[in-house]
Amino acid sequence: MQLYLCEKPSQARDIARVLNATSKGNGCLQSPSVTVTWCFGHLLEMAVPEDYDPQFKQWKPETLPIIPQQWKFKIRQDARKQFRIIEQLLKQTNSVVIATDADREGETIAREILAYCRWHGPVRRLWLSALDDVSVRHALANLLPGERTFPLYLAGSGRARADWLVGINMTRACTLLNRHHSGILSVGRVQTPTLRLIVDRDREISQFVPHPFWRVDVRLQEGERTFLAQWQPDETSCDSEGRCIRESAARAAAGRLAQASAAQVQYITIRRVKEAPPLAFALNVLQQTCSALWGMGAQQVLDIAQRLYETHKAITYPRTDCGWLPVSMHDEAPQILTALVTSDASLCAMVSQLNPQHRSRIWNDGKITAHHGIIPTRHAVDLARMGDDECKVYGLIRCHFLAQFLPDYEADKTELRLHCAGETLAAKGTTPVISGWRQLFIGELDETKPEETQRLPVLSQGQTCRVEQVDVRARQTQPPEHYTEGTLIAAMKNASRFVENKRLKQRLKENAGIGTEATRAGIIRTLFRRGYLEKRGRFLLATHNARALIDFLPDILKDPATTALQEQMLDEVAAGKMTLEQFMAQQQRTLITLTTQLTQPHRRQDHDQTHFYVNTRKNPTRG
Repeated sequence: MQLYLCEKPSQARDIARVLNATSKGNGCLQSPSVTVTWCFGHLLEMAVPEDYDPQFKQWKPETLPIIPQQWKFKIRQDARKQFRIIEQLLKQTNSVVIATDADREGETIAREILAYCRWHGPVRRLWLSALDDVSVRHALANLLPGERTFPLYLAGSGRARADWLVGINMTRACTLLNRHHSGILSVGRVQTPTLRLIVDRDREISQFVPHPFWRVDVRLQEGERTFLAQWQPDETSCDSEGRCIRESAARAAAGRLAQASAAQVQYITIRRVKEAPPLAFALNVLQQTCSALWGMGAQQVLDIAQRLYETHKAITYPRTDCGWLPVSMHDEAPQILTALVTSDASLCAMVSQLNPQHRSRIWNDGKITAHHGIIPTRHAVDLARMGDDECKVYGLIRCHFLAQFLPDYEADKTELRLHCAGETLAAKGTTPVISGWRQLFIGELDETKPEETQRLPVLSQGQTCRVEQVDVRARQTQPPEHYTEGTLIAAMKNASRFVENKRLKQRLKENAGIGTEATRAGIIRTLFRRGYLEKRGRFLLATHNARALIDFLPDILKDPATTALQEQMLDEVAAGKMTLEQFMAQQQRTLITLTTQLTQPHRRQDHDQTHFYVNTRKNPTRG
């Protein structure tokens, strides 16, 4: 018998249907030669400190750091029945196919069980990018050898152990050091640097000092068309950003311009620009886009994407960090387009304009990571079964795929320089030439500077335009916005831009991030649950407890660069470029140094003088 081990029941049903394993067993689906069973996420959990030694039940500085020599797991209380079923099935099978989610966490869920049950038989891997029948059949015909994906399990184990070491030890150390409160100071390897981003942004805003500047807008007319130009102050009146900081200079120039009847074109530059269609979505980009368009939360978007993937079979695997597609998938485009029209007849007119043979930049094998970008499947779906939010997200994913078969957007960018009353004016404009893929996104593209996207009249050098109106506009410099869930996800994804240390910046990849596509939404949710974040409208703000915690902690525990570097090392473990032992040795060295620093008497005295208050909380301390 061959045993397929899935991550959840719905996934098991989809795979069992294709395998014709339709007989219901106890916690499984079966055929004469195949059994398909399932987990409910992690059936095992890491042992707590007192499971290693009863003395660890009491929190004492002298017991730190707690570093297990042999890591222990225990069966989750609510998962005992299903775990025992899997345990018995493993005794009856000849080989195992891991069919959990095709990522680091999915690999870890399955391998933990196999290791706990001491399974030493053959293992193969079902690597699914979608759960429609066609995709499942293709994956079943191309099972991977187990050793190919085993490094993902090592990376998953490294992540879990590092989280445990920091969460357990630093939460205990920091809580013990503060005698001014009766609650737990929850510290996490990933959650704390994320919180630091929000605290820093809040403080940057609160400490921001606005500076006034003045802008002179001049409305000009040529023929039937009016357009906006801006006065260009000289360097003696400007700040480093080219803004006029002398009101008297702006008002004097405005007075001269208002008395003039015309402005003369000094020179014109026109350049044709082409814009390729946007890539397919990676999860973080989907979360950012849905946050900006509709104010959706990161976890909300992930949950919607999971339903579109699992329940509706409408999209490919959503927890991807890649927006590109493999070249081989280009041949599937006609089938996907047919499924889209079958699902929504209103697309017929649009799809008839597409060129399925067109190959945009999205098809690039060199850019593919473990998974490709999120696109519609070859499975026709029933849109009536989707909720409003599901339809919105699915429509966005669908548009990004359709865009690949339309021409590039082309426009002429025009810049003008004009002379008027001894002053220089500048105007910019955009004239679309080929709408291309942009016709799919009318109303959704963010045109933040209308003065740059205005349509200018056709002008020639030396031509004059009538001065219609002159306005002096007083402005102030603005602080950055508070984070939304979407912009925080973007900051977590690109943590390297917050690094000032040159040596560390060199070690970090450009896109080094905090957390993974699968975990970032959960990190934000954890910060809310632990009372460190609150939401005002769509913005995230740190609470008093959060600010006090960040002030108290040593830099290495809250530095986004440290966590980003650890995630980069875990990627190297997953790629087989670093061993799990090497990663853990580095984590343990850092932990020992931190614990020593925090628990030294002079450091403890320093921290005792900090007036720190947190509410009593009973939340978990890992993550």
